[in-house]
Amino acid sequence: MDNQEEMKVRIAMAGNPNSGKTTLFNSLTGLRMQTGNYSGTTVTRKSGVWSLSDRKAELIDLPGMYSLDSATAEEAVATEILYGEQKDLPKPDVVIAVMDATNLERNLFLFSQLTECDLPMVVVLTMMDRAHREGIDLDLPAMEQALGCKVIPVQVAKKAGLEELQQAVEDIFTFGAEEYPRPHQPSEDVKCGVGCQGCPFHGRFTWSEQIVSAVVKSRHATPGRFTQTLDELFTHPVLGVVAFLGVMFLVFYSIFALATVPMDLIEGFFGTLGEWVSIRVPEGDVQSFLIHGVIGGVGGMLVFLPQICLLFFLLSLLDDSGYLSRAAFVMDRVMKRVGLPGTAFVPLLSGHACAIPAIMSTRVISDARDRLVTILVLPLTSCSARIPVYVLMISLLFPDRPGAGAATLAGAYGLGILAALGAAFVLKKTILPGESQPLLLELPAYKTPGLRNALLLTYEKGMIFVKQAGTVILLISIGIWLFSTYPKTDVPADTPSAIAEKVQLENSIAGRVGQAIEPVIRPLGYDWQIGIGILSSFAAREAIISGLSVVYGIGADAAEDPGLLIDNLRAATREDGSPVFTTATCMSLLIFYVLAMQCLPTQAVTKAETGSWKWAGFQLLYMSVLAYVAALVVYQGLTFMGVA
Repeated sequence: MDNQEEMKVRIAMAGNPNSGKTTLFNSLTGLRMQTGNYSGTTVTRKSGVWSLSDRKAELIDLPGMYSLDSATAEEAVATEILYGEQKDLPKPDVVIAVMDATNLERNLFLFSQLTECDLPMVVVLTMMDRAHREGIDLDLPAMEQALGCKVIPVQVAKKAGLEELQQAVEDIFTFGAEEYPRPHQPSEDVKCGVGCQGCPFHGRFTWSEQIVSAVVKSRHATPGRFTQTLDELFTHPVLGVVAFLGVMFLVFYSIFALATVPMDLIEGFFGTLGEWVSIRVPEGDVQSFLIHGVIGGVGGMLVFLPQICLLFFLLSLLDDSGYLSRAAFVMDRVMKRVGLPGTAFVPLLSGHACAIPAIMSTRVISDARDRLVTILVLPLTSCSARIPVYVLMISLLFPDRPGAGAATLAGAYGLGILAALGAAFVLKKTILPGESQPLLLELPAYKTPGLRNALLLTYEKGMIFVKQAGTVILLISIGIWLFSTYPKTDVPADTPSAIAEKVQLENSIAGRVGQAIEPVIRPLGYDWQIGIGILSSFAAREAIISGLSVVYGIGADAAEDPGLLIDNLRAATREDGSPVFTTATCMSLLIFYVLAMQCLPTQAVTKAETGSWKWAGFQLLYMSVLAYVAALVVYQGLTFMGVA
């Protein structure tokens, strides 16, 4: 059987948000998964390979949903998949309905709709350990009889129930998915909501309650004092905000304190690689291209991979533990005061990973005006592409001082959040006035976060960063090297190499462009070389790292040690011998990158989501002006106070 034949079977996993569906998916597929978007949508598609005994199945992790009523883009896509209406994606052969054993009523509502898809099903019960602690004892045979399908309790962390799940799925294919008995459907009265007293869902919920009454043997426990104490702290209007700030500070401190060793290893590797190339490749343009254009540019980016992986890893742990939902609840009170809806918290939070999917996720905001305001201010939140810039500037400011570095990094993130909230307040009071919508949010149970899920998410996000460094950033690095190297300038043969290289750079295309914009950026503390890096970063913010690696590497003997970008920048001087990267300049550059709109793909997504280049242009204009003015105030203020 070849690979195509093995992959002919498709299994869809459906369930409510926070039901443990993705945890189960990750356990079954491991690293054999792919992500993308469903055809014609911005909804993320996640699928993987599940190895059964006699075949390999494509396992599709459907978006978390509460119903198939297409109230959101995610629900609409999931419904199309289950009914075989999604373009280029055949109808699944089997559905695995994932249910939280502690919230059966709500989960059974979705199950009642899944039965109408005419597909064989297996029910998986998650959160079984928590159900036992809460005194929930289920009569599984009675549940199987009531639902008309196999019911498998699992505990993913202990691998309990996974073999039984695999056997249940294999039994369906052995019997034949087309002929296998379908689950019981609720009666027509239940489905149409007869006697619903004004609610079209009353019949389904009543049916769900009847099933629960029949299969739950006991339910005598109440939430523990520990859970109540945590909620009293994390959802408190004042203490909750303090706790959130404290948690974020610990996250940022960990990014600095724990990433030192892997950063040094990466830096050492590229330094050794540069030395190896310098020995084996004759001196000239080819050697310069390899060391400065490729190794220096890409290596200067990848050295920050440990911080990015740590950020995603820690945020995944916080999300899986149930804490981030409490943070959203607390921050809702804050956002209402600036005119943003509570539902904007999730896009704003996800904007700290990447603004592009975050802007797409604003579709959960029902009010068009609220959604537009959220889109316009969202790029002010510090995305992961800014981390390399933050880390570089903070490393120049506070070498060997992780506490000060963590505080500054937290301050950069805090400034981005305050800027986004402030911009939203101004927009809602001026050109886009209106009241915000109330927040409706589920608070999942606290639980021990799964390390496997966190590691898989970290791997996935890290690989995206690596691929970007190997494609977009590599091309930008090569482009900067070309513009920094050509046209060639003739200098006397007896000219010292450092001076010759400086003259060459000044007369190159990049040097001429940098010098042309220097009068504009000089009040911010930047020279024309920094200007080259800023211009390169309009394609992607993090490209300034590779840009500075190339520009300052050419005149700083970086051929002997191209990995030490920070040392090169620290040693860089102006014509009068004064250092380029002073405290004032570094703080100015840090503030500029917190606030500037430097991501062309984000601009394209803003245009696509708003339907007009007008709003994308407005976004670019107001963020650029804000960044310039803030950086100007910081640099001139620090200079006036005598801070070098």
